[in-house]
Amino acid sequence: MGEDVGVRTFSREDRARYRDKVRRCLDVFAEMLRESRFDVERPMTGLEIELNLVDDGFDPAMRNADVLEAIADPAFQTELGQFNVEINVEPRRLAGTGTAAFEEHVRASLNAAEEKARTVGAHMVMVGILPTLRPEHLTAETLSANPRYALLNEQIFAARGEDLPIAISGVERLATTADTITPEAACTSTQFHLQVSPAQFADYWNAAQAVAGVQVAVGANSPLFFGRELWRETRVPLFQQATDTRAEEIKAQGVRPRVWFGERWITSVFDLFEENVRYFPALLPVCDPEDPAATLHSGGVPKLAELRLHNGTVYRWNRPVYDVLKGRPHLRVENRVLPAGPTVLDTVANGAFYFGLVRALAESDRPLWSQMSFSAAEENFNACARHGIDAQVYWPGLGYLPVTELVLRRLLPMAHHGLDRWGLDPAERDRLLGIVEQRCLTGRNGATWQVETLHRLESADHMDRPAALREVVRHYVDLMHSNRPVHEWPIP
Repeated sequence: MGEDVGVRTFSREDRARYRDKVRRCLDVFAEMLRESRFDVERPMTGLEIELNLVDDGFDPAMRNADVLEAIADPAFQTELGQFNVEINVEPRRLAGTGTAAFEEHVRASLNAAEEKARTVGAHMVMVGILPTLRPEHLTAETLSANPRYALLNEQIFAARGEDLPIAISGVERLATTADTITPEAACTSTQFHLQVSPAQFADYWNAAQAVAGVQVAVGANSPLFFGRELWRETRVPLFQQATDTRAEEIKAQGVRPRVWFGERWITSVFDLFEENVRYFPALLPVCDPEDPAATLHSGGVPKLAELRLHNGTVYRWNRPVYDVLKGRPHLRVENRVLPAGPTVLDTVANGAFYFGLVRALAESDRPLWSQMSFSAAEENFNACARHGIDAQVYWPGLGYLPVTELVLRRLLPMAHHGLDRWGLDPAERDRLLGIVEQRCLTGRNGATWQVETLHRLESADHMDRPAALREVVRHYVDLMHSNRPVHEWPIP
């Protein structure tokens, strides 16, 4: 979400000044790319996980301020809704046992945080959408206290000029409206960060776009929202609709949505930042006093604050990130397609599959994106969000086939090779890719477990939907803490 923004209103002069400053930042960024001023020596990987808070009855707990105070760990931060928090995991290299170190660190951090959260009556749940969320949980009063969120809400609705319609047709149908952006808070995700050089960025971003659908299919974990069974990864349509600044007439003119898959393969990271500036007006036109050109020409590293803030309000599923660490600028691909959960082990397995697969594709002799249209990648993404592990996808040379068959026949061997290129320990490689393999063989991921459990409770135990949803969350939390991979979870 970018930097904190204080309470304020924006004038026409603010917006004009910000537009000029963003374009100056873009010019400086182009100059930095030409002069190869980026850290590329020790590429790091990173991880962020957004979490839900629930009370003892498994309803959302609007307690993130109290929970963060109790945890008192800067790795945990606020998120949009008062029932959300986020953990930012320290970056590390994959070589050796880097994935095991991620798993150990995240489990220890979350276990310690859970103990402290319990002291204020809350519990943490890693799930894409909390099944017990109801409309009354998503109102202006449930926005987190950070002024940035209220300001973002105000600016999005000022741009729209009307309430947000949310309409999702899946197994069941949902049609409702929202007068705040809080439905976005329902969407809790896992984000993988991969540091790459400017020269490699386009290949890695293109690879991430090409496999985004497959990631969603094997990792889907958001089938339920407002008591309805919708898409297997309902986060995708919900997030797209919950932050849409376009009224119907603007959509009809072909204006791009701010939650965006994109529309073409790229040749440079500059393409993405330039598109953001060209297509999207500022939501938060806050100017930093730094003159980026003067900083660069004096030998310093510019923050490019306006460019980064603007980039943080364009919600690409694979987002480019410019950042400065220890005085050195670097670039990252931020992969945002996956939901949170179900377990830390499942999360790390999803990461291994992603990191291995994109490296293999980015370094292939014949790029996949030279054989596949961008629209086919987007079609795969939407099909996999809708149908999850039962989706059919298109792949060059194979045509349309079940996504599980594609993963087992073609993509797991690629990920195996890619993880070898990262230098991951072979035992770690096989342990984590084996989890993805078993999901495909059993047909079970977080979404299928939630739906099967809901149906069992409704049919065998004759529960009504609200009671069954609470039981789904109760069983889910117990199994989440076991850290057993989701393909092994029993149906209660």
